Amino acid sequence: MGGLERLGIPGPRTVDRVIDVAVVIAVAIASSVPFVDTGPGAVTPLGVVLNLGTVIPLLWRRRWPFGVMVVVGTAATLVSLYHRPGQYLQYGGLVAIYSLASLGRKRWQRIGLLVLILVTFPPASLLLKHNDAAEFMFTFLLPVAAFLAGSLERSHREHAAALRERADQLERERAAEAARAAAEERARVARDMHDILAHAVSLMVVQAEAGPVVVRTDPDRAERAFDAIADAGRDAMVQLRRLLGVLKAGEDRSPQPTLASLPELLRDATFEETGVRRPVPPDTEVAVYRIVQEALTNTVKHARATQVAVRLRWTPTCLELSITDDGVGGDVSSSGGHGLVGIRERAAACGGTAEAGPLVGGGFEVRARLPGLEGVS
Repeated sequence: MGGLERLGIPGPRTVDRVIDVAVVIAVAIASSVPFVDTGPGAVTPLGVVLNLGTVIPLLWRRRWPFGVMVVVGTAATLVSLYHRPGQYLQYGGLVAIYSLASLGRKRWQRIGLLVLILVTFPPASLLLKHNDAAEFMFTFLLPVAAFLAGSLERSHREHAAALRERADQLERERAAEAARAAAEERARVARDMHDILAHAVSLMVVQAEAGPVVVRTDPDRAERAFDAIADAGRDAMVQLRRLLGVLKAGEDRSPQPTLASLPELLRDATFEETGVRRPVPPDTEVAVYRIVQEALTNTVKHARATQVAVRLRWTPTCLELSITDDGVGGDVSSSGGHGLVGIRERAAACGGTAEAGPLVGGGFEVRARLPGLEGVS
């Protein structure tokens, strides 16, 4: 039983069976009129069997529309020829024609039925029945009308099925798009968390390692190192809370880092900005911040640099970013981390490019170019 039937609501199959039984009863009542309105000897056992052959098979018209059409059509022809009794109107034949036109599974079956109607009904009406013009039109147009009605029902059903399939497809596409967006958001959050933790922990480790060395010889420098550790930890905590807030449904989302956040990130670096600053998309601002953060992290972890310079150069069509240091250089991804790969991904996500390499005479540089500023108003 289907879910509707378990709730006491008739399912589609039950409704179809009820309709089929009602159609058979209606055809049987209409076909029984000649049995009542006839003289003695006009009804024979063979005539009864033939008339039943135009009615009973209609119970299976949905399952075997072509087979039912063959049986009912043959029985209806024999009823017309034997005529003991005949029928005023072949109700069962009209229902069978409608059923095959509507439910026939093969196109050749439906086309064959239409050809058969067009070829056989006119001569049968004119030559065998000797109908006049009015009777001929009535006899000929009834089966044609039944066929057209069945064809219209088929067309309507196929159109409705196509609309349902399209709606289901759109729903599946929306679900896939939502899942893809969620996956991209999780990946973005994971990258951000990696950047935040790598930057903060690297600074904290370097400062912590330097602290014991200078605690006795240079207490002021040791104090600055411990302050730097605390600042890095607090900054990491703030940014992690922001990211975790993004993951919590219904929680207010704190703003992502912007260009205005750069000075706080660059407390121990030289910062220079040239050109006229222009509005940029939020993802570009986040990309600039994260690229600088990743470059600084690699500088602290691998380059052992004493000086870092960050430069922003605004042009009419792009933003150029450069982070240079005086360290030993090397491949920023050689340590097994994401390094330059993450920087390139950040730039590519905004339609830009990024590259890195050692400088002539020593040091290392990370360069990024983020285009498309002309489309921002």
